[in-house]
Amino acid sequence: MKVFLTGGRGMVGRAIREHAGARGHQIVAPTSDELDLTDRPAVMAALAAERPDLVIHAAGRVGGIQANIAHPAAFLTENMDMGLNVVMGARAAGVTQLLNLGSSCMYPHDAPNPLAEESLGHGALEPTNEGYGLAKLAVARLCSFVAREQPELVYRTLIPCNLYGLHDKFDPKVSHLLPAIIRKIHEANTRGDDTVEIWGDGTARREFMFAADLADAVWYMAARIGTLPDCLNIGPGHDHSINDYYAEAARVIGWEGTFTHDLSRPAGMRRKLMSVERQKALGWAPATSLADGIAQTYAHFLDRVERGEA
Repeated sequence: MKVFLTGGRGMVGRAIREHAGARGHQIVAPTSDELDLTDRPAVMAALAAERPDLVIHAAGRVGGIQANIAHPAAFLTENMDMGLNVVMGARAAGVTQLLNLGSSCMYPHDAPNPLAEESLGHGALEPTNEGYGLAKLAVARLCSFVAREQPELVYRTLIPCNLYGLHDKFDPKVSHLLPAIIRKIHEANTRGDDTVEIWGDGTARREFMFAADLADAVWYMAARIGTLPDCLNIGPGHDHSINDYYAEAARVIGWEGTFTHDLSRPAGMRRKLMSVERQKALGWAPATSLADGIAQTYAHFLDRVERGEA
């Protein structure tokens, strides 16, 4: 197939391109310098010119809790613009297959865990990342509307849990939880610090998946896109506490200090575990354990530190 991939230079996009499933396909992955996804005429022209068999929309403005709290308007508008432009551009170009990557932030703040796809759109979102969640929910809805109006257009949304992995962002101003933990503990270990601070009491629970496993799911589901529901959760189906993630990263890195907790800091939702019943029915599950994923990510981080890029 000819595949038009957005976000091809990001963590998820690079994992998709580097996966064995990409072999044999022609991957068109313009950089942000080559194509501004917030520019609708440019996006529509690019898709009309390329006329791909499949669009994978993996681009987005992403960041951790600090970035989302600081810039909610940007997270809403930029992700909304990118998603709407890609979907409508694909529709106008007659692209028959599209996989849109959503986020577990699309789920209501008070939805029961595990989060089932039927809960989408039925409640207020988590305030700390509401802008991002609203944008992702709107784009997923648009995919459903397009497919409803034109059944020959198979536009589906995959909703991954929290991700980490190679090519992640480790800057604490923009990073998600696990890369931020890795960097924090690495620096504590390097300095010889005895303690590391955790925001909140550390009992909030999160579900994380190695980005290479999401790439595996993308190619697996792309081959079965006609059998997919409108929205499909992708994840391991089990979670860990924030304290557990810190402890596992400390074990991998070799830091033997103790943790303290700042109870004045925001910790987000108490739990965010997704239901993977639909995913299981399609015969897919992630293969990378938490320990192996953290070890691979830390090795990648050390390589970037050595090159002066972290």
